[in-house]
Amino acid sequence: MNINNQQTKKVLIIVTNHEEYPSREDKTGLWLTELTHFYDLIVEAGLNIDIASPVGGKTPLDDRSLGWLYMDKSAKRHLNDPDFKAMLTNTHDARKLSADDYFAIYFAGGHGTMWDFRNNKDLKRLAEGIYNQGGYITSVCHGAAALLNLKSSEGTPLISGKHITGFSNTEEWLAGLTGEVPFSLEDELVALGANYDKKILPFTSYAIADGRLITGQNPNSGKAVARELLRKLQSGL
Repeated sequence: MNINNQQTKKVLIIVTNHEEYPSREDKTGLWLTELTHFYDLIVEAGLNIDIASPVGGKTPLDDRSLGWLYMDKSAKRHLNDPDFKAMLTNTHDARKLSADDYFAIYFAGGHGTMWDFRNNKDLKRLAEGIYNQGGYITSVCHGAAALLNLKSSEGTPLISGKHITGFSNTEEWLAGLTGEVPFSLEDELVALGANYDKKILPFTSYAIADGRLITGQNPNSGKAVARELLRKLQSGL
């Protein structure tokens, strides 16, 4: 699949609708830079994007992702852009979308995804549909929760035997949220037979490409995922 042939189809970015933690007062949701880092490189490459969520409408922004430690100039610029903010307030409804319109799907992270990505039948339908027609499935950080429900054409877990990554147990512990999330992402990926890998140093940018499946480990890995996707498109892989 060549990047020059993607004039009629788009990249579909999926973001969360969920914002509540079980016991914390601060809110979760989309980790903003996990969207903007990927978005910027894909748009710069001349590709078209749609942003959708499980039920459409607003995607909440994780409170901590808006802190000074995590926000870069690009993310701040996007938050001051009325058109970009409108996209986050009025995301497409995944239930109404067709896989035929997209050649790649990207599951952006944020802890909210741990509640509304895993068992969503429409995200499953879209991802499997895109993949089965020769497209790409990509994710970053907790966005990999969407991969847990996916099946291959043979009916086995899609990630079984695949080299992938996602937010690690160590990173979850360092974030102080091990007791808040409904499951361990790393443990669940491994339980389904994935060849899970991670950087020894937590929160280091890291992405793995295994065929048409591309995954990034943590919030600093969105650009690496985008670069891997673009590399594959440009080389026709």
